[in-house]
Amino acid sequence: MLFSPSKVKHSRLQLRISERRLVLMLGDVLCVLLAVLVALYIWARVANYTFDLGFLLPQVTWFVVLPLLWVLLATTNGFYELALAYHRMQSFQRLILITAQLLVVYVLVFFFSNRDALPRLFIIYYGIALFLLIAVWRWFNPALIGWAITPRRVLVIGTDSSAQTIIETLQRDAKESYHIVGVIGTEETVGQAISYVPVIGTANDLMNFVYRDNISELVVTSNKEIIGETFQAVMDAYEQGLTISPMPILYERITECVPVSHVGDQWTVVLPMQGQSNFNPYTLLKRLMDVVFSGLGLLVFGALLPVLALIIRLDSKGGIFYTQTRVGLYGRTFRIIKLRSMVTDAEKFTGAVFAEQNDPRVTRVGRFMRKTRLDELPQLWNVLRGDMSLIGPRPERPEHVQRLQESIPFYRTRHTIAPGLTGWAQVRYQYGADDHDALIKLQYDLYYIRHRSLLLDINILLRTVGRVLKMGGQ
Repeated sequence: MLFSPSKVKHSRLQLRISERRLVLMLGDVLCVLLAVLVALYIWARVANYTFDLGFLLPQVTWFVVLPLLWVLLATTNGFYELALAYHRMQSFQRLILITAQLLVVYVLVFFFSNRDALPRLFIIYYGIALFLLIAVWRWFNPALIGWAITPRRVLVIGTDSSAQTIIETLQRDAKESYHIVGVIGTEETVGQAISYVPVIGTANDLMNFVYRDNISELVVTSNKEIIGETFQAVMDAYEQGLTISPMPILYERITECVPVSHVGDQWTVVLPMQGQSNFNPYTLLKRLMDVVFSGLGLLVFGALLPVLALIIRLDSKGGIFYTQTRVGLYGRTFRIIKLRSMVTDAEKFTGAVFAEQNDPRVTRVGRFMRKTRLDELPQLWNVLRGDMSLIGPRPERPEHVQRLQESIPFYRTRHTIAPGLTGWAQVRYQYGADDHDALIKLQYDLYYIRHRSLLLDINILLRTVGRVLKMGGQ
C-alpha cells in the first residue's frame, strides 16, 4: 500500500498537553484581568469616584499582582491538570478552594498593612467577579475553544509493557486530550489488543493509517534502538510534520513523574536537565532560601520546644530528640535530628524497617506530631548546616538505600541533589511503606530533579502547608 505525502494534513488543530494547559492558563488570566476591571468599576461607583484613566493608573499594580497570585494558587492546587479540567464539578469545587485561599491571603496582607493602604471592599468585589468569570470560562470551555479541545489522534508504536503502561495512562489521565487510534506492531501481533486497543498493522502500513485516520502524534514505546522498517516509517511520519514522542517523555508530561521501569536504554531521561558544572543562579537562590527559612523556623521551634518536650516526656519514657543516620548528597551520610515520635528501642527486634500507616510503635503524642509534621522541625538545623535542603528527595537510611539501589533502576540518581525536608514525592504521593512505594516516590523525585525551579519549589512549599493544615502527615 502506498501513501500520498501531499494528502497528509490535519483538518483541526490538535493541541499538545503543554499547549492545552497554556490555553487554560491564558483564559484564566484574562478572567482575572476582567475581574480586576469590574471590581475597580464597582468600587469607583460605590465611592462616587470618576471611573477614568486617572482613577485606573494608580491601581495598575492590581493588574500585575492578582494575575500572578492566581496563577500561583491555581498551579499549586492542580487547577491546570487536564484530568481535573475536564471534570466540571471537580473544577468547580477546586475553584471554591482557590478563591477562598486568595481571600485569606488578602486578609492577611490587609491585617499587617496600614489601615488605608488597601481598599477594604475591592477584594470582595474582585473575588465575586473572579469566581463567576472563571466558573463560566471553565464550564463553557468546550464551546469557547472547541478547536483547542480536539483530542490528539495518536498511534502507539510497539507492543511491549511500555505500550500497555502508556495506553493505560492516556486512558486514565488524559482521555479527553488523546484518542488512541491503534497500535502498530508486528505481523505476529496484528489482530491482538493492548489494553483493549487493537494492533491494527505493521510499520509497512504506518503512513496509510496516518493519512486515513488524521494522526498527529506517534508514541514510540520500545526502550531499545528502533531499526529497519519501523525507523524508516517513523522518519516518514516525522518528515510529514507528525510529533514523535518517546514513551518516557510523554508519560512524564502527563503524570509529572519519570517511569523508571520503562526507561531502558534511554537512561538520559533520568538525569537533571542541567549538568552539575553549569552555573545556575537557582542553586544560590535556593541555598539563600534554605538559610533564611530554616533560621526563622528554628526561632519558632525554640518557642515551641518547652511545651513539646514536656508532652513527649509525659506521654512515654525516653529522650526528647531522636537521631538517625541518613544518606545525603552524593551518597554521603549524616545524622538527622527529629523529635521522638516512637517508643524507645522501636527497632530492637525488627531491625531497620519502613514506618507504616497506624504504626503501633508510634506514641499518642508522636501520632499527633507526625500528622502535623512537628516531629520534623529539628531537621531545620540540618537544613541550616547544609546537610539537607528545604525541598528535595527525602533522605533514606543506608540499609534501605543499599537494598533499593539493587532492586530499583536509577535509584542512585536521587542522590545527585541534597535531600529535603519536603519534596515533590511527599506532596504528590502517600506515605511510603514498602519497596513498591519507594519505586513510585522515586519517579516523582526524578521529575523534581529534572525540573527544579523556584516556581516548583514554591508550589511544593504551598502544598506542604496545605497538608500540614489538613494534618495529612503520617
